[in-house]
Amino acid sequence: MQDYEVRFSGSGGQGLQLSAKILAHALNLSGKRIAQSQSYEPTSRGGLSRSDLVVSDGIAAFPLVTSLDYLVVLDQNAVSISLDLLNDHSTVIVDERFVPEPPTGAFRLFKRPFNETAVKLGNVRVANIISLGALVGASDICSYDLLEKAVQEGVPAKFLDLNLEAVRLGYQMLATKTLTGTA
Repeated sequence: MQDYEVRFSGSGGQGLQLSAKILAHALNLSGKRIAQSQSYEPTSRGGLSRSDLVVSDGIAAFPLVTSLDYLVVLDQNAVSISLDLLNDHSTVIVDERFVPEPPTGAFRLFKRPFNETAVKLGNVRVANIISLGALVGASDICSYDLLEKAVQEGVPAKFLDLNLEAVRLGYQMLATKTLTGTA
């Protein structure tokens, strides 16, 4: 895979920085180099938040996103900040409840119940991890095994089982490949 750009976008408190950190670790495990940047408004919960990854086999020519290959949006207020960066080959993944008016265009768009699935798991705070699993399921960014390893190494032990279940469910929402050893 060539160099590509990823953005997690939503509101403060949705775990977007953690999602990007976990994905960056998984990509690093696969031998990729990552430039990560983030932006969030002063409010800790509810303000716009985003975390970007520029992924390369070598050193990225420019460390900030210029044209998104992958966009995950978990809040309607965060849609507009990425519109100018989308193109026909982008993949856009949104929470169907909190992004009722997703961006439109020739790109691939997936709407899934991340928040609803997180509530069913017993903790709404794993919607970000569910969406991360869906992103990997819908793409060839990295293998599921590396993503799972990055989750194991990136979340507190107290919440490990919950996050592993969340990433598995998210992956299965959009996976083109079946996971082995799952029920």
